[in-house]
Amino acid sequence: MATIHVDVVSAEESIFSGEAKFVALPGEMGELGIYPRHTPLITRIKAGSVRIEMANGTEEFVFVAGGLLEVQPHCVTVLSDTAVRGKDLDDEKANAAKQAAEEALKNAKGELDIAKAQSELAVMAAQIAALRKYRQKK
Repeated sequence: MATIHVDVVSAEESIFSGEAKFVALPGEMGELGIYPRHTPLITRIKAGSVRIEMANGTEEFVFVAGGLLEVQPHCVTVLSDTAVRGKDLDDEKANAAKQAAEEALKNAKGELDIAKAQSELAVMAAQIAALRKYRQKK
């Protein structure tokens, strides 16, 4: 069975490194699916779930807050400022951060403050969606 090496890296640490049969992640224009021997590609990704189908049939989920994807025929690298393993996602923290972002949006005065609050709100909404998706799979 053909596999592809997958690395998911955040600014702080390596979140995942291993062999997979398939990787799905949120591209800017829609969902991307990567199989072994995929055509080389570099693109930006949106906040959301990276689903890694392992060689043994199990799945690994990682939430990324956007970033970059590099695909080579035998290697996939996901680079993100923030990446969290699905099992480490915290529902209470995510909801609290979403509420804080909503409050910041209400209190934003300038365009820059509004843009920052909207961006943070979008990331938190994506993280909550990723958490729900992860829990449905369990």
